[in-house]
Amino acid sequence: MKLKHKFIKLTEAQRLYGLDKPIIGLTGGIATGKSTVTKMLEGQGLVVLDADRLVKSIYQTREAKDFIKGTFPEAWINNEINFQKLRELFFHNPKTKEAVEGFIYARLPQAFADAASLNTKQPFHIYDVPLLFEKGLDQKMDLSVLVYAPRKIQRARLMDRDGHVEDMAEKILNHQMDIDEKKLKADFVIDNSAGMSELAAEVKQFLLQVLE
Repeated sequence: MKLKHKFIKLTEAQRLYGLDKPIIGLTGGIATGKSTVTKMLEGQGLVVLDADRLVKSIYQTREAKDFIKGTFPEAWINNEINFQKLRELFFHNPKTKEAVEGFIYARLPQAFADAASLNTKQPFHIYDVPLLFEKGLDQKMDLSVLVYAPRKIQRARLMDRDGHVEDMAEKILNHQMDIDEKKLKADFVIDNSAGMSELAAEVKQFLLQVLE
């Protein structure tokens, strides 16, 4: 399988990290089902590079642990990073969030390169990035695809999945780019407003459209 030629839009110089293979940017919103779509793609034998996994791998390094321990000792509990406490610090002090994100993002290119180097057989990359549009990374992708569910379904799923009351669910959604704004920006949309069988059909149709 390879990406159809008409969807290979960028040169190496234009792509994220100067990649020599075309790249599909996969994104979504909270409770739209992006993780489920990633699993479906992997179930089809495709390699998906996951930004969240890469970030978690960086946090597990000795360098990151030493950074958190030395800079934010209140988030260093039982000889490990306490992510709940770290999120609280993010919420109360934006400078903490800025400092930690700066540390992580500076190391993300190398983590990505290491993961991408293992993708030897697939002639394109799929990169699962939650903040694809927010960070302007869609401009560095040959193709972007959004896993979509209407806001009312996002809200209902948040309330059902995480036990949030409606007001809290709305606050969470208000902190993200609106899903319909993302829909306007995406090259392709995988609709996840129905059930699993319908989602599987949407994923299959997407692959038929972009791969050969």
